[in-house]
Amino acid sequence: MADRTEEIAAGLTKTRERIASAAEAAGRSADDVHLVVVTKFFPASDVRILAGLGVTDVGENRHQEAAAKAAESVDLGLRWHYIGGLQSNKAAAVAGYADVVESVDRPSLLARLSRGAGERGQIIDVLLQVSLDPPGREGRAGADPADLRDLAAQVVETDGLRLRGLMAVAPLGEDPEPAFVRLARIREDFLVEHPEATVLSAGMSGDLEQAIAHGATHVRVGSAVLGERPTVK
Repeated sequence: MADRTEEIAAGLTKTRERIASAAEAAGRSADDVHLVVVTKFFPASDVRILAGLGVTDVGENRHQEAAAKAAESVDLGLRWHYIGGLQSNKAAAVAGYADVVESVDRPSLLARLSRGAGERGQIIDVLLQVSLDPPGREGRAGADPADLRDLAAQVVETDGLRLRGLMAVAPLGEDPEPAFVRLARIREDFLVEHPEATVLSAGMSGDLEQAIAHGATHVRVGSAVLGERPTVK
């Protein structure tokens, strides 16, 4: 356990240094960029180590794994982010433990998220996932930018949900820079109608610098902190 703690601490230090350098290069404060450590496929014992090292936000993208880890780590006071594609029939259950749902991309999720939030007695923060893929190309999940206005309005009107901002993932196999430039423009328009929804979750282990350069307030990092993901059979 001591070796694993040292390994995670080293990855965490390097990642925080990358965030600080990227923020400085962008003329921003490192305090304005929040780290969400993605613990997909890693054990709950790693989550406990992260908490001991000062991590407050962790992310998961598979419901069954996320629910189990959240239950095992309930004493740690962590803020859980659900960042994966969300099935409508799992939405209420996800709201039962997730404090932030970053992958809301269609209206059909809202009523079930609301129900789950109500059963839990807690307001759930929502980020709208926006697609950065070129029109007509199959790619990452996310709402079409043209649909964000209507989707945001529906979130605002839904009990138990609080609109906090946007989330996006750079297209696979492409330079992330142009995608994050597009995202910054989308966000600028979005903030006109929703000035309180200031969160921008973008950037992962391989592209967090570019995301921070274009306004990311949260970066979702897994392997750079925790190492190569275990093989799951």
